[in-house]
Amino acid sequence: MSDIAVNVENVSKRFRLYHERNQSLKSAIMRGRVSVHQDFWALKDISFTVPVGSTFGLIGSNGSGKSTLLKCLAKIYYPEKGSISANGRTAALLEVGSGFHQELSGRENVFLNGSILGMSKKEVTRKFDEIVAFSGVEEFIDQPVKNYSTGMYVRLGFSIAIHVDPEILVVDEVLAVGDAEFQEKCRQKFADFSAAGKTVILVSHSMDLVSEMCDQAAWLNHGDLLAVGPADSTIQAYLDSLPAGI
Repeated sequence: MSDIAVNVENVSKRFRLYHERNQSLKSAIMRGRVSVHQDFWALKDISFTVPVGSTFGLIGSNGSGKSTLLKCLAKIYYPEKGSISANGRTAALLEVGSGFHQELSGRENVFLNGSILGMSKKEVTRKFDEIVAFSGVEEFIDQPVKNYSTGMYVRLGFSIAIHVDPEILVVDEVLAVGDAEFQEKCRQKFADFSAAGKTVILVSHSMDLVSEMCDQAAWLNHGDLLAVGPADSTIQAYLDSLPAGI
């Protein structure tokens, strides 16, 4: 198992879609019936392994289960069935500014978010200048983040996550926002991660990006795993499945 960073084994994740829902015990008694719902399986018996030191892509159309799986990898969601094991410290960047407090400054949020991701105050202090320099928001670091643009949010959040120095970095569409210079810095950082034997798992709708950056990929469709293997062949299988003109 030493050459496997993440092992996903028979993972299934269910959500309940409520058509009628009792908001309290009183409403249940007054209505005289239980809530009406149906089960929606966002992931169905998913299994694959992610090799140590690889950059691994999750691809598929909207609603395929990619982000749900990423949240399971980050332990935000827990599967109803199956298991996920990670060999090393994991950091996740799943949503723009996740973990940021709107009223606090960028400086204060670096310490807050770093703490959420598992860094000590001493560690954040030591890495602070490097985090801010990578993000490119030095001029605004003492301004409340509620005044930041979406791009500034992403850059600062991503910079904090990668400076946690994780063995495994889980990323959702981080390169969809940001200028060309920042995207190139991210690509270089991913390359540095791989050269250092670290692992990146990312979701992207850009097949060019996945082809360029990823060694392997998994293709999800409506919660089912349709293919997993070398990135280029997995991407091609996905593209071949799309209707002409898309």
